[in-house]
Formats: sequence, C-alpha cells, structure tokens
Amino acid sequence: MKMYPLKFKPILKYRIWGGEKLTTLFNKGQKQSGIGESWEISGVDGDISVVSNGPLSGKNLKGLIEEYKGQLVGQKVYETFGNDFPILIKFIDAKTPLSIQVHPNNELAKERHNSFGKNEMWYIMDADDDAELIIGFNQKVSSKEYIKKLNEGRILELLNAEKISKGDTFYIPTGRIHAIGAGVLLAEIQQTSDVTYRIYDYNRVDEKTGKQRELHTDLALDAIDYNLQDSYKTSYTLKENESSKLVYTPYFKTNIISVKGHLTKDYSTLDSFIIYMCVEGEVEIIHNKVIYSLEFGQTILLPAIIESVQIKSDTARLLEVFLN
Repeated sequence: MKMYPLKFKPILKYRIWGGEKLTTLFNKGQKQSGIGESWEISGVDGDISVVSNGPLSGKNLKGLIEEYKGQLVGQKVYETFGNDFPILIKFIDAKTPLSIQVHPNNELAKERHNSFGKNEMWYIMDADDDAELIIGFNQKVSSKEYIKKLNEGRILELLNAEKISKGDTFYIPTGRIHAIGAGVLLAEIQQTSDVTYRIYDYNRVDEKTGKQRELHTDLALDAIDYNLQDSYKTSYTLKENESSKLVYTPYFKTNIISVKGHLTKDYSTLDSFIIYMCVEGEVEIIHNKVIYSLEFGQTILLPAIIESVQIKSDTARLLEVFLN
C-alpha cells in the first residue's frame, strides 16, 4: 500500500491543572473539564497513537513503523531508533499553573528509568493577558541555596518568570527548571519520554485522589542546571510561505510556516518524516490530488517517502517538525 498523510486519534490526559479548551476549542473527544494534554502523535508504551484516516485507519504507530520502516520515518531515523518513534507531539491547556519541574538528561534517564531524556520546546498558541511561564533561574544560584529556598517554601524567589504572548517560543533543554502558568495554550514538541521530576506544587490537593502529588526533591538535585542564562526566549523571523527556523536540536528540528495563498514543499532530499501542527487558522494539504484538511489544533504526519505536498490557506501558521 502506498503511504499517505496520516492523522491520529488524540490521546486525552486528565491533569489537576487542565481546562476545557482542548475539548471545546479543538473539539477533541467529549466535552469535559480537566483535560490538560492532547497527545497528538505518541510512541510512548501504553499510549501508542492510532491512525484515524484512510485505509490504515485503526493501525497503531508502532505497528506501522515495523511494517514500513524507513518509508515511514526515514532510513537513518529507523536505523537509529528502530521501531520506537523518537518524538512526542502534544497540545497543552493550563487552566491553573503546572508544578515547578525539571527533566533528566539522556544519561540520567537511561540509568534511572531506562528512558530517553526529555528535551522539549513550547510554542504559545494563546495566552491570557497576564499569563506567564517559569523558565530557568533569575540569578546565580548554588545547589545549597536552591535547597534552602525550597525547604523554606520560597523557591519562586529564585525562578525567572516570563510574561508571554501568542507566537512566543521557548526551548527547554534537560536540566532547565520550568513550568507553564495559568491561562496558557501551547504546542509542545519533545523527545519520547514521560519522565518528570516535580519540585514544587503549591501544596495542591488532587480532587480525584484527595492527596498532594508526589515531589521528587532528591532525584531533581543532580538533574538541575543551575546556570543563569541571558535570555530564555527563542528569537525568530517569520517569512511568508517559507520555512522559518524556530528550534533546532539534536533531537528534533522545528520550523514555522506562515501560509498565505499557495505553496509547494519539496522534501525529496530529506530523510525524515514531517509533522505539521496547525497553530493558527486552517490549511489544506494536497498530496496525489487528495486534499487533507488541517484545522487549528490539529496534527498530521507526512511519511518520509512523500517527496512533496502543496499547502493552501487564506492565512495560517504551521509548525513543521522533523529529524535530520
């Protein structure tokens, strides 16, 4: 069977801080509250994405990689990761703040959890007027100073709070303390990993369990990067109908495409799958004369064997994600 652009059923995740936007604004599943994450494309064990369109509907991502190998993900990607899909694609709706957290690097994650680390990026799709993120430190700090403030319940005094608006982009490498604030809707691209060390959680009680969530104070200590950065936000230049660089890492690369009218994307020299996340407006993706509609808050995967597609829209923005 010839491969074609693939859509997947969203995997919805209840979170103590989740809201309603993923089910109301994006129309994902039944309308319900507390849905904090929509896993759009996942190879995480126990949460493998399932195709929702075309002849391959009902087949899961892992099975497709086993069957199509490099034709689906790219030959070099397959040689490196085998049947494991290397990145996890999400939309996140934070009605209230997330916990302050950090992710271990590849070495720690492999040693402790037999997992990849979790380098990730955020693209802000919508934000309340007073919304902010916590990312990194706001001053030079030692591990001793960090522990002292944490034990005193004053850890927020050390952390950098960033006011945000639609279109802002942040790269969060492993080791960087971070948290999404209240009133933020974003797209997240990350390594395939679900390892998170929770540092501080505002002493909240989960209504479903009646208990506070577990903290990982000791595990986080040697996972944290205590260095101060000059800036935490990613700067980029947006060019109409071109792929503009957002975040390039060894684990994934992400461009943004501002679509107005019509363009053709040539992927004949790229040995990788492509993922489009529609972060504004709506588009038509055309391949072999078949039209695949992609609305705000939807995702589609182009198998590596696809050499070109056409994109049409009055006005839209796409995140373009791939490996290289």
